[in-house]
Amino acid sequence: MQPTNPRIDHLERRLVEAFDQLWNDFVDPSDALYDVDGTRWNLLGSGGALGAATGQAVIDQQQLGEIRAQCRALAVTNEFAINGHENRVSYIVGSGHRYRVVPKPRRDVSEELVAGAKAVIDDFLQDNHWHKRQQEIVRRKDRDGECFLRFFSAADGSVRVRFVEPDQVATPPAAASLPHHGLGVITSPSDVETVDAYYVDGQAIDAAEIQHRKANVDGHVRRGLPLFYPVRKNLRRAEKLLRNMSIVAEIQSAIAIIRKHRSATAAGLEQFVADGADLSVADHTTGRTTHFRRYGPGTILDAAAGTDYEFPAAGIDAAKFVVVLQAELRAIASRLVMPEFMLTSDASNANYSSTMVAEGPAVKMFERLQHEMIEDDREVIRRVLSASVEAGRLPPETLTAIDVQIIPPTLAVRDRLKDAQADQILVRNGAMPPETMALRHGLEPVSAP
Repeated sequence: MQPTNPRIDHLERRLVEAFDQLWNDFVDPSDALYDVDGTRWNLLGSGGALGAATGQAVIDQQQLGEIRAQCRALAVTNEFAINGHENRVSYIVGSGHRYRVVPKPRRDVSEELVAGAKAVIDDFLQDNHWHKRQQEIVRRKDRDGECFLRFFSAADGSVRVRFVEPDQVATPPAAASLPHHGLGVITSPSDVETVDAYYVDGQAIDAAEIQHRKANVDGHVRRGLPLFYPVRKNLRRAEKLLRNMSIVAEIQSAIAIIRKHRSATAAGLEQFVADGADLSVADHTTGRTTHFRRYGPGTILDAAAGTDYEFPAAGIDAAKFVVVLQAELRAIASRLVMPEFMLTSDASNANYSSTMVAEGPAVKMFERLQHEMIEDDREVIRRVLSASVEAGRLPPETLTAIDVQIIPPTLAVRDRLKDAQADQILVRNGAMPPETMALRHGLEPVSAP
Protein backbone atom coordinates (compact mmCIF):
# COMPACT_ATOMS: atom_id res chain seq x y z
CA MET A 1 0.00 0.00 0.00
CA GLN A 2 1.43 3.34 -1.04
CA PRO A 3 1.88 5.99 1.69
CA THR A 4 -0.54 8.90 1.47
CA ASN A 5 0.44 12.54 1.29
CA PRO A 6 -1.57 14.54 3.87
CA ARG A 7 -1.36 17.69 1.80
CA ILE A 8 -2.63 15.99 -1.35
CA ASP A 9 -5.41 14.34 0.65
CA HIS A 10 -6.37 17.72 2.07
CA LEU A 11 -6.47 19.32 -1.39
CA GLU A 12 -8.49 16.41 -2.73
CA ARG A 13 -11.06 16.79 0.03
CA ARG A 14 -11.32 20.54 -0.64
CA LEU A 15 -11.81 19.88 -4.36
CA VAL A 16 -14.55 17.33 -3.72
CA GLU A 17 -16.29 19.75 -1.35
CA ALA A 18 -16.06 22.54 -3.91
CA PHE A 19 -17.63 20.39 -6.61
CA ASP A 20 -20.39 19.28 -4.24
CA GLN A 21 -21.13 22.88 -3.36
CA LEU A 22 -21.11 23.87 -7.04
CA TRP A 23 -23.60 21.10 -7.87
CA ASN A 24 -25.87 22.03 -4.96
CA ASP A 25 -25.92 25.67 -6.05
CA PHE A 26 -26.61 24.85 -9.72
CA VAL A 27 -30.00 26.04 -10.99
CA ASP A 28 -31.37 24.67 -14.26
CA PRO A 29 -32.86 27.60 -16.23
CA SER A 30 -35.66 25.36 -17.48
CA ASP A 31 -36.83 24.41 -13.96
CA ALA A 32 -39.38 27.22 -14.04
CA LEU A 33 -41.13 25.51 -16.96
CA TYR A 34 -41.87 22.29 -15.05
CA ASP A 35 -44.34 21.29 -12.35
CA VAL A 36 -43.09 19.67 -9.16
CA ASP A 37 -43.78 16.22 -10.62
CA GLY A 38 -41.56 16.88 -13.65
CA THR A 39 -44.32 17.63 -16.18
CA ARG A 40 -43.52 20.42 -18.60
CA TRP A 41 -45.98 23.28 -18.90
CA ASN A 42 -47.96 23.69 -22.12
CA LEU A 43 -46.84 26.47 -24.42
CA LEU A 44 -49.16 29.46 -24.63
CA GLY A 45 -51.20 29.43 -27.80
CA SER A 46 -50.51 25.76 -28.50
CA GLY A 47 -53.89 24.64 -27.25
CA GLY A 48 -52.16 22.04 -25.11
CA ALA A 49 -53.18 18.44 -24.86
CA LEU A 50 -56.37 19.45 -23.07
CA GLY A 51 -57.82 20.26 -26.46
CA ALA A 52 -57.26 16.68 -27.57
CA ALA A 53 -59.00 15.33 -24.50
CA THR A 54 -62.07 17.44 -25.31
CA GLY A 55 -62.20 16.42 -28.94
CA GLN A 56 -59.81 18.85 -30.62
CA ALA A 57 -56.87 17.63 -32.66
CA VAL A 58 -53.45 17.36 -31.04
CA ILE A 59 -51.38 20.29 -32.23
CA ASP A 60 -48.49 18.42 -33.86
CA GLN A 61 -46.62 15.14 -34.16
CA GLN A 62 -44.02 16.12 -31.57
CA GLN A 63 -46.60 16.82 -28.87
CA LEU A 64 -48.34 13.53 -29.61
CA GLY A 65 -45.00 11.72 -29.32
CA GLU A 66 -44.26 13.35 -25.96
CA ILE A 67 -47.66 12.34 -24.60
CA ARG A 68 -47.16 8.78 -25.79
CA ALA A 69 -43.63 8.60 -24.35
CA GLN A 70 -44.84 9.68 -20.90
CA CYS A 71 -47.58 7.04 -20.82
CA ARG A 72 -45.30 4.34 -22.22
CA ALA A 73 -42.85 5.02 -19.40
CA LEU A 74 -45.66 4.62 -16.87
CA ALA A 75 -46.75 1.36 -18.53
CA VAL A 76 -43.35 -0.26 -17.89
CA THR A 77 -42.22 1.39 -14.62
CA ASN A 78 -45.29 2.30 -12.55
CA GLU A 79 -46.69 -0.67 -10.67
CA PHE A 80 -50.20 0.78 -10.47
CA ALA A 81 -50.32 1.53 -14.21
CA ILE A 82 -49.10 -1.99 -14.99
CA ASN A 83 -51.84 -3.46 -12.80
CA GLY A 84 -54.47 -1.30 -14.50
CA HIS A 85 -53.32 -2.36 -17.99
CA GLU A 86 -53.20 -6.05 -17.11
CA ASN A 87 -56.65 -6.04 -15.49
CA ARG A 88 -58.22 -4.42 -18.54
CA VAL A 89 -56.63 -7.08 -20.75
CA SER A 90 -57.95 -9.81 -18.45
CA TYR A 91 -61.53 -8.55 -18.43
CA ILE A 92 -61.84 -7.40 -22.06
CA VAL A 93 -60.08 -10.39 -23.68
CA GLY A 94 -59.82 -12.89 -20.84
CA SER A 95 -59.44 -16.46 -22.05
CA GLY A 96 -60.19 -15.32 -25.59
CA HIS A 97 -63.24 -14.57 -27.71
CA ARG A 98 -65.06 -17.44 -29.38
CA TYR A 99 -66.19 -17.37 -33.03
CA ARG A 100 -69.18 -19.09 -34.58
CA VAL A 101 -70.35 -19.04 -38.22
CA VAL A 102 -74.12 -19.13 -38.74
CA PRO A 103 -76.39 -18.59 -41.76
CA LYS A 104 -78.08 -15.21 -42.01
CA PRO A 105 -81.80 -15.18 -41.22
CA ARG A 106 -84.06 -16.48 -43.96
CA ARG A 107 -81.12 -17.64 -46.07
CA ASP A 108 -80.70 -21.16 -47.38
CA VAL A 109 -77.01 -21.81 -46.84
CA SER A 110 -75.28 -25.12 -47.40
CA GLU A 111 -73.36 -26.81 -44.60
CA GLU A 112 -70.30 -26.88 -46.87
CA LEU A 113 -70.27 -23.06 -47.07
CA VAL A 114 -70.57 -22.68 -43.30
CA ALA A 115 -67.87 -25.29 -42.72
CA GLY A 116 -65.58 -23.65 -45.31
CA ALA A 117 -65.94 -20.21 -43.74
CA LYS A 118 -65.32 -21.70 -40.29
CA ALA A 119 -62.15 -23.36 -41.57
CA VAL A 120 -60.88 -20.07 -43.04
CA ILE A 121 -61.48 -18.27 -39.74
CA ASP A 122 -59.86 -21.05 -37.70
CA ASP A 123 -56.77 -20.95 -39.94
CA PHE A 124 -56.54 -17.19 -39.52
CA LEU A 125 -56.86 -17.41 -35.73
CA GLN A 126 -54.17 -20.07 -35.56
CA ASP A 127 -51.72 -18.51 -38.06
CA ASN A 128 -51.84 -15.11 -36.36
CA HIS A 129 -51.94 -16.35 -32.74
CA TRP A 130 -55.05 -14.24 -32.47
CA HIS A 131 -55.67 -14.68 -28.75
CA LYS A 132 -52.23 -13.28 -27.87
CA ARG A 133 -52.65 -10.60 -30.51
CA GLN A 134 -55.98 -9.58 -28.97
CA GLN A 135 -54.25 -9.08 -25.63
CA GLU A 136 -51.57 -6.96 -27.28
CA ILE A 137 -54.20 -4.92 -29.13
CA VAL A 138 -55.85 -3.94 -25.83
CA ARG A 139 -52.48 -3.19 -24.23
CA ARG A 140 -51.30 -1.05 -27.16
CA LYS A 141 -54.60 0.79 -27.47
CA ASP A 142 -54.60 1.67 -23.78
CA ARG A 143 -50.89 2.49 -23.61
CA ASP A 144 -50.59 4.49 -26.85
CA GLY A 145 -54.18 5.63 -27.32
CA GLU A 146 -54.33 3.81 -30.64
CA CYS A 147 -53.36 0.60 -32.41
CA PHE A 148 -52.51 0.13 -36.10
CA LEU A 149 -53.00 -3.29 -37.75
CA ARG A 150 -51.67 -3.91 -41.24
CA PHE A 151 -52.98 -6.78 -43.39
CA PHE A 152 -50.89 -8.80 -45.83
CA SER A 153 -52.83 -11.12 -48.18
CA ALA A 154 -51.22 -14.07 -49.94
CA ALA A 155 -52.23 -15.64 -53.26
CA ASP A 156 -53.92 -18.57 -51.48
CA GLY A 157 -56.22 -16.18 -49.60
CA SER A 158 -54.45 -16.40 -46.25
CA VAL A 159 -54.05 -13.15 -44.31
CA ARG A 160 -51.25 -12.11 -41.98
CA VAL A 161 -51.69 -9.31 -39.44
CA ARG A 162 -48.78 -7.23 -38.18
CA PHE A 163 -48.60 -4.20 -35.89
CA VAL A 164 -47.48 -0.78 -37.09
CA GLU A 165 -45.81 1.36 -34.43
CA PRO A 166 -47.51 4.75 -33.88
CA ASP A 167 -44.14 6.47 -34.38
CA GLN A 168 -44.04 5.08 -37.92
CA VAL A 169 -47.28 6.88 -38.82
CA ALA A 170 -46.26 10.48 -39.53
CA THR A 171 -46.67 12.95 -42.35
CA PRO A 172 -43.37 13.43 -44.21
CA PRO A 173 -42.03 17.01 -44.42
CA ALA A 174 -42.68 17.18 -48.16
CA ALA A 175 -46.43 16.62 -47.59
CA ALA A 176 -46.81 18.64 -44.38
CA SER A 177 -48.32 21.63 -46.20
CA LEU A 178 -50.86 19.60 -48.18
CA PRO A 179 -54.48 19.92 -47.11
CA HIS A 180 -56.06 16.93 -45.36
CA HIS A 181 -52.59 15.46 -44.63
CA GLY A 182 -52.06 15.61 -40.90
CA LEU A 183 -50.46 13.42 -38.22
CA GLY A 184 -49.77 10.72 -40.79
CA VAL A 185 -53.43 10.42 -41.84
CA ILE A 186 -54.76 11.37 -45.28
CA THR A 187 -58.49 12.06 -45.14
CA SER A 188 -61.11 12.75 -47.77
CA PRO A 189 -61.36 16.45 -48.72
CA SER A 190 -65.11 16.35 -48.03
CA ASP A 191 -65.15 14.19 -44.87
CA VAL A 192 -62.47 14.16 -42.18
CA GLU A 193 -63.77 10.84 -40.81
CA THR A 194 -63.19 9.09 -44.14
CA VAL A 195 -59.55 8.00 -44.28
CA ASP A 196 -57.99 7.41 -47.68
CA ALA A 197 -54.46 6.42 -46.66
CA TYR A 198 -51.85 6.42 -43.90
CA TYR A 199 -48.22 7.49 -44.10
CA VAL A 200 -46.10 4.58 -42.83
CA ASP A 201 -42.37 5.30 -42.79
CA GLY A 202 -43.00 8.14 -45.23
CA GLN A 203 -44.93 5.99 -47.73
CA ALA A 204 -48.67 6.38 -48.32
CA ILE A 205 -50.44 3.05 -47.65
CA ASP A 206 -54.04 2.56 -48.77
CA ALA A 207 -56.50 2.57 -45.87
CA ALA A 208 -57.84 -0.81 -47.04
CA GLU A 209 -54.57 -2.38 -45.84
CA ILE A 210 -54.66 -0.83 -42.36
CA GLN A 211 -57.10 -0.84 -39.47
CA HIS A 212 -56.73 2.08 -37.05
CA ARG A 213 -58.25 1.60 -33.59
CA LYS A 214 -58.42 4.93 -31.72
CA ALA A 215 -59.28 5.61 -28.10
CA ASN A 216 -60.31 8.51 -25.85
CA VAL A 217 -61.01 11.03 -28.65
CA ASP A 218 -63.94 12.03 -30.84
CA GLY A 219 -64.50 10.46 -34.22
CA HIS A 220 -63.14 13.39 -36.25
CA VAL A 221 -59.80 13.46 -34.37
CA ARG A 222 -57.07 11.81 -36.41
CA ARG A 223 -55.10 10.17 -33.56
CA GLY A 224 -55.96 8.74 -30.15
CA LEU A 225 -54.84 9.58 -26.61
CA PRO A 226 -53.38 7.13 -24.06
CA LEU A 227 -55.62 5.82 -21.32
CA PHE A 228 -53.56 7.17 -18.42
CA TYR A 229 -52.84 10.60 -19.88
CA PRO A 230 -55.39 12.46 -17.68
CA VAL A 231 -54.06 10.80 -14.49
CA ARG A 232 -50.36 10.50 -15.29
CA LYS A 233 -49.54 13.01 -12.52
CA ASN A 234 -51.57 10.99 -10.01
CA LEU A 235 -49.65 7.86 -10.98
CA ARG A 236 -46.31 9.59 -10.52
CA ARG A 237 -47.37 11.06 -7.17
CA ALA A 238 -48.62 7.69 -5.95
CA GLU A 239 -45.36 6.05 -6.94
CA LYS A 240 -43.24 8.75 -5.30
CA LEU A 241 -45.38 8.79 -2.17
CA LEU A 242 -45.04 5.03 -1.78
CA ARG A 243 -41.30 5.28 -2.37
CA ASN A 244 -40.88 8.09 0.16
CA MET A 245 -42.97 6.24 2.75
CA SER A 246 -40.80 3.15 2.34
CA ILE A 247 -37.56 5.13 2.53
CA VAL A 248 -38.61 7.03 5.66
CA ALA A 249 -39.70 3.82 7.35
CA GLU A 250 -36.45 2.13 6.28
CA ILE A 251 -34.30 4.94 7.69
CA GLN A 252 -36.26 5.14 10.93
CA SER A 253 -36.20 1.40 11.47
CA ALA A 254 -32.47 1.25 10.62
CA ILE A 255 -31.58 3.65 13.47
CA ALA A 256 -32.08 1.43 16.48
CA ILE A 257 -30.90 3.82 19.24
CA ILE A 258 -30.22 7.52 19.67
CA ARG A 259 -28.09 8.44 22.68
CA LYS A 260 -28.40 11.93 24.09
CA HIS A 261 -25.48 13.22 26.18
CA ARG A 262 -26.75 16.27 28.01
CA SER A 263 -23.47 17.62 29.39
CA ALA A 264 -20.81 16.17 27.07
CA THR A 265 -18.55 18.32 24.86
CA ALA A 266 -17.95 17.51 21.20
CA ALA A 267 -14.49 16.13 21.95
CA GLY A 268 -15.73 14.13 24.90
CA LEU A 269 -18.61 12.70 22.85
CA GLU A 270 -16.23 11.68 20.06
CA GLN A 271 -13.96 9.96 22.56
CA PHE A 272 -16.94 8.20 24.16
CA VAL A 273 -18.02 6.79 20.78
CA ALA A 274 -14.47 5.70 19.93
CA ASP A 275 -14.00 3.96 23.26
CA GLY A 276 -17.23 2.00 22.91
CA ALA A 277 -16.73 1.01 19.24
CA ASP A 278 -16.20 -2.61 18.23
CA LEU A 279 -14.76 -1.53 14.86
CA SER A 280 -13.42 1.76 13.45
CA VAL A 281 -12.94 2.37 9.70
CA ALA A 282 -11.01 5.38 8.35
CA ASP A 283 -11.90 6.91 4.96
CA HIS A 284 -8.73 8.37 3.44
CA THR A 285 -10.77 10.38 0.91
CA THR A 286 -12.77 12.37 3.44
CA GLY A 287 -10.49 11.96 6.42
CA ARG A 288 -13.37 10.76 8.57
CA THR A 289 -13.47 7.76 10.85
CA THR A 290 -16.67 5.73 11.21
CA HIS A 291 -17.26 3.77 14.39
CA PHE A 292 -19.41 0.65 14.59
CA ARG A 293 -20.99 -0.93 17.66
CA ARG A 294 -22.71 -4.28 17.64
CA TYR A 295 -25.76 -4.88 19.84
CA GLY A 296 -26.57 -8.56 20.13
CA PRO A 297 -30.02 -9.95 20.93
CA GLY A 298 -31.04 -9.20 24.49
CA THR A 299 -28.37 -6.54 24.99
CA ILE A 300 -28.77 -4.54 28.21
CA LEU A 301 -27.51 -0.95 28.12
CA ASP A 302 -26.05 0.71 31.18
CA ALA A 303 -26.13 4.47 30.78
CA ALA A 304 -24.04 6.92 32.75
CA ALA A 305 -25.65 9.89 34.41
CA GLY A 306 -26.81 12.47 31.87
CA THR A 307 -27.27 9.94 29.00
CA ASP A 308 -30.73 9.27 27.58
CA TYR A 309 -31.72 6.59 25.04
CA GLU A 310 -34.47 6.97 22.41
CA PHE A 311 -35.85 4.36 20.02
CA PRO A 312 -37.11 6.11 16.83
CA ALA A 313 -38.71 2.98 15.39
CA ALA A 314 -41.42 3.27 18.04
CA GLY A 315 -42.57 6.56 16.54
CA ILE A 316 -43.10 5.35 12.97
CA ASP A 317 -46.64 6.12 11.81
CA ALA A 318 -47.08 5.24 8.15
CA ALA A 319 -50.88 5.11 8.38
CA LYS A 320 -51.28 8.87 7.90
CA PHE A 321 -49.54 8.63 4.51
CA VAL A 322 -51.55 5.58 3.44
CA VAL A 323 -54.74 7.68 3.48
CA VAL A 324 -53.19 10.12 1.01
CA LEU A 325 -51.96 7.25 -1.18
CA GLN A 326 -55.43 5.70 -1.24
CA ALA A 327 -56.95 9.03 -2.30
CA GLU A 328 -54.57 9.22 -5.28
CA LEU A 329 -55.34 5.62 -6.25
CA ARG A 330 -59.08 6.26 -6.07
CA ALA A 331 -58.66 9.13 -8.51
CA ILE A 332 -56.84 6.82 -10.91
CA ALA A 333 -59.45 4.08 -10.47
CA SER A 334 -62.17 6.65 -11.22
CA ARG A 335 -60.54 7.36 -14.57
CA LEU A 336 -60.66 3.64 -15.37
CA VAL A 337 -64.23 3.22 -14.07
CA MET A 338 -62.88 0.31 -12.06
CA PRO A 339 -63.16 -0.61 -8.37
CA GLU A 340 -60.11 0.43 -6.36
CA PHE A 341 -59.09 -3.18 -5.65
CA MET A 342 -58.61 -3.80 -9.38
CA LEU A 343 -55.91 -1.13 -9.37
CA THR A 344 -54.28 -1.81 -6.00
CA SER A 345 -54.84 -5.59 -5.66
CA ASP A 346 -56.13 -4.80 -2.16
CA ALA A 347 -59.43 -6.63 -1.74
CA SER A 348 -59.82 -5.78 1.95
CA ASN A 349 -62.20 -2.90 1.18
CA ALA A 350 -64.24 -4.55 -1.57
CA ASN A 351 -66.29 -7.61 -2.31
CA TYR A 352 -65.84 -9.03 -5.79
CA SER A 353 -69.30 -10.57 -5.91
CA SER A 354 -70.95 -7.25 -5.03
CA THR A 355 -68.76 -5.26 -7.43
CA MET A 356 -69.02 -7.39 -10.59
CA VAL A 357 -72.80 -7.54 -10.71
CA ALA A 358 -74.72 -7.11 -13.95
CA GLU A 359 -75.69 -3.50 -13.27
CA GLY A 360 -72.38 -2.45 -11.70
CA PRO A 361 -70.42 0.41 -13.34
CA ALA A 362 -67.34 -1.77 -13.89
CA VAL A 363 -69.35 -4.48 -15.65
CA LYS A 364 -71.10 -1.90 -17.85
CA MET A 365 -67.76 -0.35 -18.75
CA PHE A 366 -66.13 -3.67 -19.64
CA GLU A 367 -69.18 -4.74 -21.65
CA ARG A 368 -68.95 -1.53 -23.67
CA LEU A 369 -65.23 -2.11 -24.27
CA GLN A 370 -65.89 -5.73 -25.26
CA HIS A 371 -68.56 -4.65 -27.73
CA GLU A 372 -66.22 -2.06 -29.24
CA MET A 373 -63.52 -4.69 -29.67
CA ILE A 374 -65.99 -7.17 -31.17
CA GLU A 375 -67.01 -4.63 -33.83
CA ASP A 376 -63.35 -4.03 -34.73
CA ASP A 377 -62.64 -7.76 -34.80
CA ARG A 378 -65.68 -8.40 -36.96
CA GLU A 379 -64.22 -6.00 -39.54
CA VAL A 380 -60.99 -8.00 -39.44
CA ILE A 381 -62.88 -11.25 -40.01
CA ARG A 382 -64.71 -9.70 -42.99
CA ARG A 383 -61.35 -8.79 -44.53
CA VAL A 384 -60.17 -12.36 -44.01
CA LEU A 385 -63.27 -13.82 -45.66
CA SER A 386 -63.03 -11.30 -48.52
CA ALA A 387 -59.43 -12.35 -49.19
CA SER A 388 -60.53 -16.00 -49.36
CA VAL A 389 -63.34 -15.10 -51.76
CA GLU A 390 -60.92 -13.21 -54.03
CA ALA A 391 -58.55 -16.20 -53.97
CA GLY A 392 -61.38 -18.59 -54.94
CA ARG A 393 -61.28 -20.52 -51.67
CA LEU A 394 -64.85 -19.46 -50.80
CA PRO A 395 -67.82 -18.78 -53.13
CA PRO A 396 -68.71 -15.13 -53.95
CA GLU A 397 -71.95 -15.18 -51.89
CA THR A 398 -70.14 -15.96 -48.65
CA LEU A 399 -70.25 -12.46 -47.16
CA THR A 400 -73.97 -12.04 -47.88
CA ALA A 401 -74.96 -15.54 -46.77
CA ILE A 402 -73.35 -15.95 -43.35
CA ASP A 403 -72.86 -14.11 -40.07
CA VAL A 404 -69.96 -14.44 -37.66
CA GLN A 405 -70.94 -14.40 -34.00
CA ILE A 406 -68.19 -13.33 -31.58
CA ILE A 407 -68.74 -14.25 -27.93
CA PRO A 408 -66.51 -12.62 -25.26
CA PRO A 409 -65.90 -14.02 -21.75
CA THR A 410 -68.62 -13.43 -19.17
CA LEU A 411 -68.01 -10.53 -16.80
CA ALA A 412 -70.74 -10.53 -14.18
CA VAL A 413 -70.92 -12.92 -11.26
CA ARG A 414 -73.43 -15.57 -12.28
CA ASP A 415 -75.58 -18.30 -10.87
CA ARG A 416 -74.62 -21.05 -13.33
CA LEU A 417 -77.74 -23.10 -12.66
CA LYS A 418 -80.15 -20.19 -13.24
CA ASP A 419 -78.25 -19.12 -16.36
CA ALA A 420 -78.37 -22.64 -17.77
CA GLN A 421 -82.11 -22.91 -17.06
CA ALA A 422 -82.77 -19.54 -18.72
CA ASP A 423 -80.72 -20.52 -21.77
CA GLN A 424 -82.53 -23.85 -21.96
CA ILE A 425 -85.87 -22.03 -22.16
CA LEU A 426 -84.54 -19.85 -25.00
CA VAL A 427 -83.23 -22.90 -26.88
CA ARG A 428 -86.51 -24.78 -26.40
CA ASN A 429 -88.48 -21.86 -27.85
CA GLY A 430 -86.12 -21.40 -30.81
CA ALA A 431 -84.73 -18.04 -29.64
CA MET A 432 -81.17 -19.33 -29.22
CA PRO A 433 -79.22 -22.06 -31.05
CA PRO A 434 -77.74 -24.83 -28.84
CA GLU A 435 -74.28 -23.92 -30.16
CA THR A 436 -74.59 -20.36 -28.82
CA MET A 437 -75.70 -21.72 -25.44
CA ALA A 438 -72.60 -23.91 -25.29
CA LEU A 439 -70.27 -21.03 -26.18
CA ARG A 440 -71.90 -18.78 -23.57
CA HIS A 441 -70.91 -21.32 -20.92
CA GLY A 442 -67.35 -21.77 -22.21
CA LEU A 443 -68.07 -25.17 -23.79
CA GLU A 444 -67.40 -26.56 -27.24
CA PRO A 445 -70.61 -27.12 -29.26
CA VAL A 446 -71.49 -30.76 -29.77
CA SER A 447 -72.76 -31.74 -33.22
CA ALA A 448 -76.07 -33.55 -33.32
CA PRO A 449 -75.76 -37.28 -34.12
